[in-house]
Amino acid sequence: MGIYLNPDSDRYERLCNSPIFVDKSLLIKYTNQIINTENNCICVSRPRRFGKSTDANMLVAYYSKGTNSKDLFNTLNISHCPSFLEHLNKHNVIHLNIQDFLSTTNSIDEMLVKITRMILKDLKFEFKDVITETEIIDAFNEVYAYTKNKFIFIIDEWDCIFREFKEDKTAQETYLDFLRSLLKDKIYIEMCYMTGILPIKKYGTHSALNMFDEISMTQPKPLANYMGFTEEEVSNLCRKHNVDYQKMKDWYDGYHMTDTISTFSPRSVVAAISKHDFSNYWTKTESFEALKIYRFKL
Repeated sequence: MGIYLNPDSDRYERLCNSPIFVDKSLLIKYTNQIINTENNCICVSRPRRFGKSTDANMLVAYYSKGTNSKDLFNTLNISHCPSFLEHLNKHNVIHLNIQDFLSTTNSIDEMLVKITRMILKDLKFEFKDVITETEIIDAFNEVYAYTKNKFIFIIDEWDCIFREFKEDKTAQETYLDFLRSLLKDKIYIEMCYMTGILPIKKYGTHSALNMFDEISMTQPKPLANYMGFTEEEVSNLCRKHNVDYQKMKDWYDGYHMTDTISTFSPRSVVAAISKHDFSNYWTKTESFEALKIYRFKL
């Protein structure tokens, strides 16, 4: 068990123990289906506080060899699926939150050096007998060549570079080149699940991430049920916490994923129940401004 390789399940366990919890574990049923397939890279984009990191932490807790989360998931919906035990804590997981790296470095180059150093540190601890290389891609290739171990990459806040370095095209392209070299057409990757606020942007010859299937608020299939709290989920929460569902719906329902699925902002629902007050919670978050700026630049 390391910091970035095969982390534990503590983050998701804290969420499951929270008084306001919605079971989104059936997302795992979908990700199990794409492991080791040609379509094993997906990028899920949605606004901040819409459950992106929560889902990422859930996938880490489920797949990581660094923990035993059977008791945690045994009470969740995924436990009823045939593939539940097949993949539970059976995979090497690399979990990266790019925002964490960016906030502790001063440039893109420095950030990429730190990412490389920290992943190599974990890899060398776990696979010390086979790694001789100092380049991250070569190290992953060595691990696969000599042990046949593969990896699931779970990358959160992948797009923070484009939000914080809006005008620095060189920095953006350097970052895209890094991700392309690390992730594209690599035999050591079982799956890559990536989250962000903005869609994957294409930069001419730097359309580096075109191997990803994009899932967004405007194109949510096949994950429409996981792009927010559904009406049924919110109704159940309101019943449990003695909150007026119709008033909740009047305030926060307005995201129509499909003709039959409407969702609420998780941030707004949880805050309204916790504070016993209806207010404009989600529009006070950073992502509202980020999306507004992004929209007018298109």
